[in-house]
Amino acid sequence: MTDTLTNDEGVLAVDSVDTDPIDDLEALEAYDVDAYAVEAAPNFEDDEADQTSLAMFEGDTGTLYPEQRRCLHALLKHRYISADRHPEQWAVLIVNQDVIKSHLNNLFLELHVDRDFQVAFKRQASAETGDPLPSLLRDISHTKEETIMMLFLRQRFFAQRQEGEDIAFVDRQTLLDDVADMRPEHATHRAMDQKRADKAIDALASAGVLLKTGDPDRFRISPIIEVLLPVERANVLATWLMAQNGTDAPDSDDADADSDADSDADSDADSDADSDTDGTLDLLFDIEEEDA
Repeated sequence: MTDTLTNDEGVLAVDSVDTDPIDDLEALEAYDVDAYAVEAAPNFEDDEADQTSLAMFEGDTGTLYPEQRRCLHALLKHRYISADRHPEQWAVLIVNQDVIKSHLNNLFLELHVDRDFQVAFKRQASAETGDPLPSLLRDISHTKEETIMMLFLRQRFFAQRQEGEDIAFVDRQTLLDDVADMRPEHATHRAMDQKRADKAIDALASAGVLLKTGDPDRFRISPIIEVLLPVERANVLATWLMAQNGTDAPDSDDADADSDADSDADSDADSDADSDTDGTLDLLFDIEEEDA
């Protein structure tokens, strides 16, 4: 038979114990349950030896296996991890989610995992009392141009999924044109506006919202956009931007249809995106800049 045990860190360990089959009631009554429990109990001497084998450098007292450490490191280093960009870390996270979550909690961080879009990221924890907790995360405010692009990317990604395509692409010029269409009529500094839009594209690429391809002017849209901008938040921001530009808000029928089609969006992600009075999008996202 197979006996399943867990160590102190919740890591699954499976030991095979050979026993004779119990075919009748007499044999069942004679079976020594206590003796079996002792036989199947974990060997703490072996655990101590295994604990020593976890050391990866002199003086290392860490309790995580190397794969778990790399997964935790990736979550702390990057804005998010995904199944396509970080397949090894994603696989480890799915199996050891409770262990990784516990170590993030020690740093006052929460773990958000979206299995539908296969992305995971950390976020600042909130105390039940409402008191502030120490934070390792930086509050990143996206510019108006970045916010416009994120709304466009979210709509495009959603539309592509509705058509049965799991991967969505967008060209640089398409993004620039979308930002230009959202500029108010009184905006006359075209050169400066163009420069800001170009910087917005580079910023979203650095943030992992836009994923680079072989063509420097063509990007793949990351699924993280749906998690960061659930439909309710996207509608609020779109209405605000159009009001600022003196244009009509989105047709309510279209918005309702989008809401109905996207009713399964994770409402918890709404706490990760808050719009402020200047139209930027605030995200608590990471500890340090992600490597290009």
